[in-house]
Amino acid sequence: MTDFADVATLSFEKALAELETIVGKLEGGNVPLEESIVLYARGEALKARCDALLKDAEARVEKITLGADGRPAGTVPLDGE
Repeated sequence: MTDFADVATLSFEKALAELETIVGKLEGGNVPLEESIVLYARGEALKARCDALLKDAEARVEKITLGADGRPAGTVPLDGE
């Protein structure tokens, strides 16, 4: 298996852009089988990186709660915990 350690350092935007490039190559059908396998594996690593970054961002998003007067009263985690 190829080492994709560099994927762990990519920003969401860079990982997504590379993933989109890989999907385009694979969908084009002009990639040799062995290269397709390597690209697919890298795509899986990039997808996992994007998923992890999205989950982290979601955990940090807070919902503003409103008091009885309609003014912001504080914040709570998005999932209500």
